[in-house]
Amino acid sequence: MPPSDFKNANIDEIVEKLTTEEAINLIAGVGFWHTHKVERLGIPAVKVSDGPNGIRGNHFFMGTPAKCLPSATALGATFDPELVKTVGLKLIAEEAKLRAASIVLAPTCNIQRNPLGGRSFESFSEDPFLSGIIAAAYVNGVQSGGIGSTIKHFAANDKENERFGYDSIVSPRALREIYLMPFMLAQKYANPWAYMTAYNKLNGLHCSENPTLLRDILRKEWKFDGMVMSDWFGTYDVAGGVNAGLDLEMPGTNKWRTLEYAGRSLQAKKITVRTIKERAKNVLNLVQKCAQGAPEILDGDGEERTLESEEDKELMRKVAAESIVLMKNTNNLLPLNPKSLKKVAIVGGNAKAFVVSGGGSAALKTSYFVSPFQGISDVLAGDNVEVTYAEGARTFMNLPTLENELYTADGRKGWIGTWHSHTSDDSMEPIEEPIADRYIDETRMFISTSTPPGITKRWTLRVKGFLKVERSTKFEFGLTTAGRAKLYVDGNLVIDNWTRQRRGDSFFGTGTVEETGVYDLVGGNEHEVYVEYLNVRGPADGDEDEQLMDSNPGVRLGGAPVQDPEEAMAEAVALAKGADVVIAVVGLNADWETEGYDRTTLALPGRTDELISKLVQTNPKTVVVTQSGSAITLPWIDEVPALVHAWYLGNPTGASIADVLFGKHNPSGKLSLTFPKREEDVPSFGHFHTEAGRIRYAEDLYVGYKHYQHRNITPLFAFGHGLSYTTFSLSNLNISKPTVADGELSATATVTVKNTGNVVGSQVVQLYVTLPKTSLLTHPELQLKAFGKVKDLAPGQEQEVTLRLDKYAVSYWGETLDTWVVERGSYGVSVGFASDAIALRGTFEVEKGFEWNGL
Repeated sequence: MPPSDFKNANIDEIVEKLTTEEAINLIAGVGFWHTHKVERLGIPAVKVSDGPNGIRGNHFFMGTPAKCLPSATALGATFDPELVKTVGLKLIAEEAKLRAASIVLAPTCNIQRNPLGGRSFESFSEDPFLSGIIAAAYVNGVQSGGIGSTIKHFAANDKENERFGYDSIVSPRALREIYLMPFMLAQKYANPWAYMTAYNKLNGLHCSENPTLLRDILRKEWKFDGMVMSDWFGTYDVAGGVNAGLDLEMPGTNKWRTLEYAGRSLQAKKITVRTIKERAKNVLNLVQKCAQGAPEILDGDGEERTLESEEDKELMRKVAAESIVLMKNTNNLLPLNPKSLKKVAIVGGNAKAFVVSGGGSAALKTSYFVSPFQGISDVLAGDNVEVTYAEGARTFMNLPTLENELYTADGRKGWIGTWHSHTSDDSMEPIEEPIADRYIDETRMFISTSTPPGITKRWTLRVKGFLKVERSTKFEFGLTTAGRAKLYVDGNLVIDNWTRQRRGDSFFGTGTVEETGVYDLVGGNEHEVYVEYLNVRGPADGDEDEQLMDSNPGVRLGGAPVQDPEEAMAEAVALAKGADVVIAVVGLNADWETEGYDRTTLALPGRTDELISKLVQTNPKTVVVTQSGSAITLPWIDEVPALVHAWYLGNPTGASIADVLFGKHNPSGKLSLTFPKREEDVPSFGHFHTEAGRIRYAEDLYVGYKHYQHRNITPLFAFGHGLSYTTFSLSNLNISKPTVADGELSATATVTVKNTGNVVGSQVVQLYVTLPKTSLLTHPELQLKAFGKVKDLAPGQEQEVTLRLDKYAVSYWGETLDTWVVERGSYGVSVGFASDAIALRGTFEVEKGFEWNGL
């Protein structure tokens, strides 16, 4: 009987037949990525996989090459649910099938209450309505492909530092109107198969054991009938989660829900067999959906595969280009015309760097990558344009990885690793004879649980490769480890990150800071590079514990030639002086923006700001391309004529950037979050960080653009901002009289969009609602409640856009009665192309108010 036959099983009968031991096994994972199977009853295991911008598969270490999609903030910037649904169906779902995964651990739809949040790039928007509509489109796309979607992180998980323990203190109104709203909209319009709880506490209780969140709101109010799983290691006891409604603990490694712990909880009457079976039933229902949705996965060989079609590549390139935001374009410097250029200087630390996504769960091994330098050069190659390059100022946090510089004895990129068991599980002494060897094509090796079978608990990995440089140079190496490691070059100890260590944030908070060492490399000579790694942490000041890294072992080697910052800056400025145009590509990367820790500043790294100012002073025709998943400060903005924000765009990064710079694609992206002038203007400034274990969401309802409007603070670039190579007008706003029946409200607003420019273009119409001024409560001045995208409108062409409003557009959460409230009164409607570019205003009347609950 094939495993997918479970699609026909009678779940109630299966639950009845479960032994208590089998039921306990079902409510926790197996290993890192699987649910439990029960062969006796024909229950198959299903596999889950990260993540938000692509499907990594089982392995952080030597993973299967995969498609990396634009970051969630970039998808939000498209304002295009139809496109995002296509992404979910044709890219995410199909990639999941190639990775043999039935469930995708995505989307993430938390809120950027502060762009410093380490995972800000991983959520769609600071606005709950945009976030919820895009999340619903993502889920609908994925699930229409037969793959389950796990929406996360439920809820108020909006920063990384101390994420396992901090308590998000959120008012009922802010919780409902801001932080739960994206999930609520996704539930209403897409019904995800699963939810993932957040690590943090919410108003006093961890989310994974919070009955208000999981039982009262999710299941009773919203009628969710799917499965709830924990985030990885986000379960903190047995009884709390089981009783609150947490169906599945993940992962199975180092789990709480062992037969022993669950058995003791049963003996203590903290939980019941009935409740355990209720949790198990929800797991089984999910397994059955997987068997029905994509039976070929359960019946397949479980192998992970890579497949790249030209159709997929074109779609990825289009999606990435659609998300790019044209921020500024003085005197129409863009698009550039290659035929009018003779010399182009490409400058900046991100121009040649491997920057595809933020870090953490979003990270994966890309099947291909186009750098900005490559993408721009490819366009210019056919027009005999001279292209020059200089880094100018470095933008990396950690020294760049070296997989493309190292090579093996037989000439392959990378190095060779040998795995060594120890004389016993508790021994620190490796056995010289390796248990396995492996070709490794990466120097950031987050090994996790991807170790050879049969190896001891404590083990050693030795990796060796060769490095050759053209010119003699001092070369700086960097070594980071979750465990302990040493670097030798030509047999000489260069870095000792073994004997004494400094704790850091790498490898999900278990690793060290990067330790560096300099070695003289001789041009043309082959140098041996050797790292020895042991999966036990070394002692550190204030933390002498030599902890076994059983689930998070890792080691990272980076390096770059030692650089004189003044010389590097001068070289870039010199190139700029002789160029027809300068294209500066700068920004952040997966070290600056990552799961595990928050950013400490909104500023660009190092001397980037100084570089941009010097470039534009030297050559006024300087185009700046920024890469980041969330907001950054741009102190030079008044100096530069053209700015393009390119988020993290995944595999086709450079090709899509070039499409916009040279006019193959007319940009239509809109900012999915506000860019402030300074950090002090951010809504949660002063109360973003944990204090005595608590985070007070003191900005309350005034998150993102709502704060800037409320306080009359002018941002650098407003929410919804985004220019085009053409121009548009808005006219003829007509608002229907609302109809109210059976607890639902319906109204429409129509507007006419006209392309008043000279090229074909797309535009986003944004509708913001203002609640009645007669209300006794305070409300944000403008709230996005509808949007529509006009696509490929020809010059002179007009199109009518219909924007639909429902009860969500006119409701607020009433704390007194714990219900949604629609007040009688006059509602304002503001329509424009950005939150600060309102072109048309109108009103409509709700003649009789009402209250509602549920969806």
